[in-house]
Amino acid sequence: MTKQFYFIKKFPLYMSSIRIWESLFALPFAYIALILASEGLPSSNDILWVTIAMITARTFAMCMNRLANEKEDGINPRTMNRHLQSGLLNRKDMWTLIIPSSLFFLVSAYMLNTFVLILAPFALGYIAFYSFSKYFTWMCNIILGSSLAIAPVGAWFGVSGTFSYIPLILGLAVTLWASGFDIIYACLDYDFDTENGINSIPSKFGISGALKLTKFFHGAAILSLIGLGIILNLNAIYFIGCTIASVLLAYENIIVKPTDLSKVNIAFFRINGLISMILLVFTATSVIII
Repeated sequence: MTKQFYFIKKFPLYMSSIRIWESLFALPFAYIALILASEGLPSSNDILWVTIAMITARTFAMCMNRLANEKEDGINPRTMNRHLQSGLLNRKDMWTLIIPSSLFFLVSAYMLNTFVLILAPFALGYIAFYSFSKYFTWMCNIILGSSLAIAPVGAWFGVSGTFSYIPLILGLAVTLWASGFDIIYACLDYDFDTENGINSIPSKFGISGALKLTKFFHGAAILSLIGLGIILNLNAIYFIGCTIASVLLAYENIIVKPTDLSKVNIAFFRINGLISMILLVFTATSVIII
């Protein structure tokens, strides 16, 4: 079997293994940053290279995560049927994605500007660091959130080419939002993590304490988004989007209870994907159209 045919045959498995559709969570925030930094419609060049950078960085992150957690995923009832554990893919397959995705990420940074090219290796290092963080710190969920925040901050710098504190506010909002939904998702592994010494906020503070922290994070995320809008003097359309997002976040935190985790997947996948798209649409309408 030729290498080209092998890759084509395995391509659907690659995409499902790294859950390519979950790019919906962070990619809209990268576009939000592009729009705000451009103060209008971004150039096609910026959109192209930020999109490639975002997708390749996430591919790199997911593959590193699959490799770093291979042993634990093999004995966790929730993850023991994943592609590596079931034999559908192997470690070599993961490296087949890791190497080109990291290279394309660096190329994307180069095509944007020198500033983000300098920062790009540090971004990859931090993203890789997350995959191993649960073995030594309960703050791994927050590290995941801050890893996702690299997308909007990097996108902003990709347009501006210089440092500014303003995208850090958007990055803070994403960190708080993503940390919160990752805490919710980590509640599904509470029993496994506590029994096997795996660190997480739920295993540290219990499910009830973790969900209380999620509520705080999500409330602070909305306040950060509102603060960003005030600083940038955005119009009412943007704040309507923030209001809708806050209602959805409230609903997300209501349907997941310490005694009932049956709706975690709804909260994690559907609601958060909807939130990011709503914020993108309302930000774009506010800045580009109105």
